[in-house]
Amino acid sequence: MDDELRAILVCPACKGDLVFEETRIICRACRKAYPIREGIPVMLVNEAEAWTPGG
Repeated sequence: MDDELRAILVCPACKGDLVFEETRIICRACRKAYPIREGIPVMLVNEAEAWTPGG
């Protein structure tokens, strides 16, 4: 994913900072994990899954 895109993306639910993994983007603030499908981040709240540390 492009570094410029990473710099401007925030969590759509809480505007928190994001952690980027290979297959998902995680917001630790509201504990949501957004999928990355075919290299495209799906930053829709209704597509997010619950995230727990270590999970």
